[in-house]
Amino acid sequence: QVQLVESGGGLVQPGGSLSLSCAASGNIFSINAMGWYRQAPGKERELVAVIVTGDSRNYADSVKARFTISRDKHNNTVYLQMNSLKPEDTAVYYCNVKGKTFAYTYRDLEVWGRGTLGTVSS
Repeated sequence: QVQLVESGGGLVQPGGSLSLSCAASGNIFSINAMGWYRQAPGKERELVAVIVTGDSRNYADSVKARFTISRDKHNNTVYLQMNSLKPEDTAVYYCNVKGKTFAYTYRDLEVWGRGTLGTVSS
């Protein structure tokens, strides 16, 4: 079984910053991608940022130049540094991991974190 433990989030004023982290543990053979999604009230869940094999990074247009995704391969942890936050960034942020497990055979893996709330408000 694979689990994700998210931390960070909280309340910050517009223009402020938040740092998120997500640690993966359990039966993980390999990780191909680690990323962050978010869901604002009344809206669909959307991709925020993802880092894949080879450390290639992709960002949603709305967060480019403001958010930075990084990872620690040794600890299977992904981070999201969020700067210059806006009220529209208020959302529950979810960690997502894609890879493979092995138990008699290889299986595709996709796991979601429980989510952490980031609120941007005066």
